[in-house]
Amino acid sequence: MKKSRVILLECTDYDEDKVYRTVKRGLELLGGIENFMRKDEKILLKPNLLKRAVPDQAITTHPSVFKAVARVLKESGYNKISYGDSPGNGNPTKISNTAGIARAAEELGIEEADFRQGEKVDFPQGKVAKNFVISRGALDAEAVINVCKMKTHALERVTGAVKNIFGCIYGFNKGLSHAKYQNADRFAKMLCDLHVMIKPRLHIMDGIVAMEGNGPSSGRPVKMNIILMSGDPVALDSVFCRLINLDPESVPTNVNGEVWGLGNWHDENIEILTPQGEKPIEEIVKKYGKMNFDVYRGDIKKAGFHRVEWLMKLIRQRPYVVEERCIRCGICVNSCPVEGKAIKLDKDMGTIPQYDYDKCIRCYCCQEMCPQKAIEVKTPFLRKILDKLACSR
Repeated sequence: MKKSRVILLECTDYDEDKVYRTVKRGLELLGGIENFMRKDEKILLKPNLLKRAVPDQAITTHPSVFKAVARVLKESGYNKISYGDSPGNGNPTKISNTAGIARAAEELGIEEADFRQGEKVDFPQGKVAKNFVISRGALDAEAVINVCKMKTHALERVTGAVKNIFGCIYGFNKGLSHAKYQNADRFAKMLCDLHVMIKPRLHIMDGIVAMEGNGPSSGRPVKMNIILMSGDPVALDSVFCRLINLDPESVPTNVNGEVWGLGNWHDENIEILTPQGEKPIEEIVKKYGKMNFDVYRGDIKKAGFHRVEWLMKLIRQRPYVVEERCIRCGICVNSCPVEGKAIKLDKDMGTIPQYDYDKCIRCYCCQEMCPQKAIEVKTPFLRKILDKLACSR
């Protein structure tokens, strides 16, 4: 099996010149941007613009990384460049303005792509998803560069290269996808089908400051001091996993991504290249890894209890509202993709939103969209015990 190459570059802050030099060097190590796309192609830069947030919150791709990629493209003679993402909630333009992406794009003469309209596209070759509603800006592009953010995720454990392409789906159809593909494995398979359809050419991960804990929007910024690059999204995400002491095999997008032919997740099939040469994963982890990175590592399936429905109700993770942070805005209710809503808010009563856990599909859209970080994911005590048993086997 041909090895996948992942470039790892040290970068300790978001100084624009430093980030630019780092990104340029990384692309040189990959053989140059010309290895991935032609100059006459229409290129879409796809950052992570999940929600309205300033760069320091580590929710969105930092503008310095976005700008560095765009600058290398412009200097290399690429002029048909646009950018965009479909956020979970809100106006794409306002979100890109707050994130600093719009200003960086304007400085380089890069236009915002149309992510306000979508079109249903049949995909009969999909293994799980037979159609998608794709944003017009993604459909118009001939080549996509995925400028993703290093973060945790309540459903898929991590948000990385594979997950970030979900932003090509138009608007509220993202929530409907959660309702249609109701567990981490099915959702991951849908994401793999989406990758096969979109065919992003290059993946660049902003890991200078990552997010740990209650990601992808309510966690804590944590310095990782790296940028990762690869033509293989699965290999890139797998290196990310190893750096945070997470088994790559426990991430459904990695395992399914390899089956789908998107790339490799096994260490022996990944070559890690730095400006100082090729390095073994053990050396990389020792130098850059964070073994105590806050990410959910338990795997209840290994304990053999996943077929017992009554037990599942006792051990299933669930979102809950932290009352002292909640402002009763109702965004969580609006973001719930379940018909009839699994979370409701009675503003006349003055209470916090209430969950119907029998309806809740654990997609965590409510947690992603909460502007106050008032929704957290609770792991029952019994599940913690079973996870420890599973990990010890």
